[in-house]
Amino acid sequence: MKLLIFLGLVGYAIGVWKFWKGYSRTNFTPGLMNKVFLSLGWPVLVFNGSYRRNFRKALK
Repeated sequence: MKLLIFLGLVGYAIGVWKFWKGYSRTNFTPGLMNKVFLSLGWPVLVFNGSYRRNFRKALK
């Protein structure tokens, strides 16, 4: 069980890091608070089609 939690946290952190680094490739408005909110909220926001497209752009 602890291993699954650890792997989930690692996956979350990787998603945050990759989105943060690729944020400039998205269509989102520049700004630190936008970047923080959209980076940390990716697991929930990824269900939105527009966000999902931008998330893929950021990961490339």
